[in-house]
Amino acid sequence: MRIMALDYGTKTVGVAISDALGLTAQGIETINYQEHTQHLIFERLSELIEEYDIHKVVVGLPKHMNGDVGERGKASTAFANKINKKYDLPVDLWDERLTTMAAEKMLITADVSRKKRKKVIDKMAAVIILQSYLDRNGIGG
Repeated sequence: MRIMALDYGTKTVGVAISDALGLTAQGIETINYQEHTQHLIFERLSELIEEYDIHKVVVGLPKHMNGDVGERGKASTAFANKINKKYDLPVDLWDERLTTMAAEKMLITADVSRKKRKKVIDKMAAVIILQSYLDRNGIGG
């Protein structure tokens, strides 16, 4: 059972997918879009869901450090609801506080240039979201 994680941003969506056993997360890609081209996200997700035989989706839920959900969190919740309705898949929201910062630290430690980091940061954040989800929920183990 493969699970897909999405780091939903205002211009990009980072995508990660679990291995078939649900043990590890791998970054797949970053989908770029603009507000008026949001349909491109769903076109690409349709392809990925079919290609990888996805059975569940996890969407990162940005929260403020005090746990409150702000505008970005509400947008992510609405996005998760659209995915659930469009693909008839279970969708879990997962606290993504500090994932982008953790991804940035990992990329800096790996000596990835600033220009390259910008291209992969959302994909790496999706990997961190999914791996923490898999670890916490004991998926595959």
